[in-house]
Amino acid sequence: MLDVFRTLNISASGLTAQRARLDVIASNIANAETTRSDEGGPYRRKAVIFREVFEEAVGEAHYRDNRLQTDSMQGVEIAAIEADKRPFRLVYDPSHPDANDEGYVQMPNVNVLREMVDLINAQRSYEANVTAMNATKSFVNAALQIGKGG
Repeated sequence: MLDVFRTLNISASGLTAQRARLDVIASNIANAETTRSDEGGPYRRKAVIFREVFEEAVGEAHYRDNRLQTDSMQGVEIAAIEADKRPFRLVYDPSHPDANDEGYVQMPNVNVLREMVDLINAQRSYEANVTAMNATKSFVNAALQIGKGG
C-alpha cells in the first residue's frame, strides 16, 4: 500500500539535501580565488555527505533477496559537510600579496568545471524530487476524484 505522507517526506528530504548541496557548491564557486580564509590559508573546497535514513524501529537488515526494502526508508539527511583534503593549487604570481619567496601563491583546491558538473547534477536531483512530489499529488487528487464519484 502506498503511504502518501512517507513518499512526500522522502521527496522533501531529498529537496532539503540537494538545496544544501547547491548552497555548498555556490560557496565553492564564489571562493575559487580566495587566498585568505578564516581557517588560515586559502579556501578549502567543501563537499556535502549524505546518508539514508531508515525507521529506527527496524533493527534487521534492510536488504532482502539483494533488494533494498524501501518500506523502512524515511529519506536522506546530511551526514556532514567535509573539507576536501586535496592539495591547494600553486600559481606563479610574484606580484600577488600572498606569494611565497619563490613567487608562488597557494590557491583554493576548487575546480570550477567540477563544481559546475556537480551543480547540474544537484539541480537535476532537485528537479527529480519535485517531479516525484508532483506525481504523488496527482495520484492523490485522482484518488479523491474517484472517491467523489466522478
